[in-house]
Amino acid sequence: LDQAYTNFFRKRANFPKYKEKFRNDSIRFPQGVELDEVKQQIRLPKIGWMGYRKSRDIIGTIKNVTVSRRGEKWDVSIQTEYEVVSSAPNPSEIGIDMGVKRFVTMSNGDFVEPLNPFKQEQEKLAKLQRKLARQKKGSRNSRKTKRKIARLHRYIADSRRDFLHKTSTKIAKNHSIVYVEDLKVLNMSASASGTKESPGKNVKQKSGLNRSILDQGWYGFFRMLSYKLERRGGRLIKVDPRNTSRTCPRCGLVSVENRKSQATFACIGCGFRSNADEVGAINVLRAGRARLACGMSGAVRPLSAGTQRDRLQH
Repeated sequence: LDQAYTNFFRKRANFPKYKEKFRNDSIRFPQGVELDEVKQQIRLPKIGWMGYRKSRDIIGTIKNVTVSRRGEKWDVSIQTEYEVVSSAPNPSEIGIDMGVKRFVTMSNGDFVEPLNPFKQEQEKLAKLQRKLARQKKGSRNSRKTKRKIARLHRYIADSRRDFLHKTSTKIAKNHSIVYVEDLKVLNMSASASGTKESPGKNVKQKSGLNRSILDQGWYGFFRMLSYKLERRGGRLIKVDPRNTSRTCPRCGLVSVENRKSQATFACIGCGFRSNADEVGAINVLRAGRARLACGMSGAVRPLSAGTQRDRLQH
């Protein structure tokens, strides 16, 4: 605090702002940390030895330790440095299509159902928030309700993270090369409400889709899958998502009419029918193979309708 005021009076910084209570409660220790894994104790500078619940073995040299608060509990994150020895990757490749109904659909026909932890607890969370709104601010009962809400938010986040870790680990263990769509999750989950001058369309449907995408944690899944494949000597390759759900994997025809419904793919050219997400995964696999074979730095997209017709005529 003294340094903050010194910087302000010497015109090196703005007036110091006080942190809001229970928000961003974290502190990082860059040095002076000791660890006793046998007794499950950690010594933090100016605090001393404290017990902790070990979730995994600590490997390598400790670089820094971050202690943060989530809800009513405190977490300790230990960053270490060590050399990773990549094992021989499984010589298998697969394409993946992301969806709301099916969290992951693979080109071999397997799929993973979504967990949707927020959706499962949404009604309970809404009841607690309505209860908090009726209570007197700062009262003992309101503090109890806030603790219940914090515990529920932590449970939702932990459930989502556990699901993503298990799913990404299973895929990384069984496949060395994974092809995924280069989805811009931030843009996909942006609000469609618009402004008063130009209001958006289908706002209610778009908000529900945004909620599902964020609830399932697509971005976190891609991040986990990427570093887990890298540790095992594998690769995560992203391809252009355009027309992956409109291209027939049998005859190659690209048409919007091929997918009239969200779940079913029916080619208007050859009559091929299949699950739409599975077709998308097959097209992602083929586009990824083409990019890998050509050694292209950019994304590869399926042929356009005009190019496809020219090829069929020849």
